[in-house]
Amino acid sequence: MNVRKLGRSVGSAVLQRVGRAASKVQESKPIPVDLLESDDAYLVVFDAPGATGSDVQVRYAEGAVLVRIDRFRDYHEGFDMLFPGRGLSLDGRADLPADAVVDAEAATATLTERGSLEVRVPKRGESVEAQDAESVEA
Repeated sequence: MNVRKLGRSVGSAVLQRVGRAASKVQESKPIPVDLLESDDAYLVVFDAPGATGSDVQVRYAEGAVLVRIDRFRDYHEGFDMLFPGRGLSLDGRADLPADAVVDAEAATATLTERGSLEVRVPKRGESVEAQDAESVEA
């Protein structure tokens, strides 16, 4: 084997290891998230570039919005993967304030064209709570 081929082989092996390591680091870090609040809802915005609706799982548990994104790489004819640096399974979590009273069943999730996942979680209004209390008393 000549020196040039050996150099390419070693370089390729190093790129593959670095790529796998970078991908694993990305998968172990939580998805960046912003938590916003209005008078009637919380808006949780996750980075979700390249995700499609079928890639995303959203749920509400124990006062937090939980997200899992399983992305799939596109196949590019005539190219081999040398540096798989983008994580494929990404997790995110946004804890709502401890005193938040929300209607998780009415929450909605939307993927935007900008590559964000927006989860809107409505607050439960006093009128809903009062109606619930009245129906319990009846």
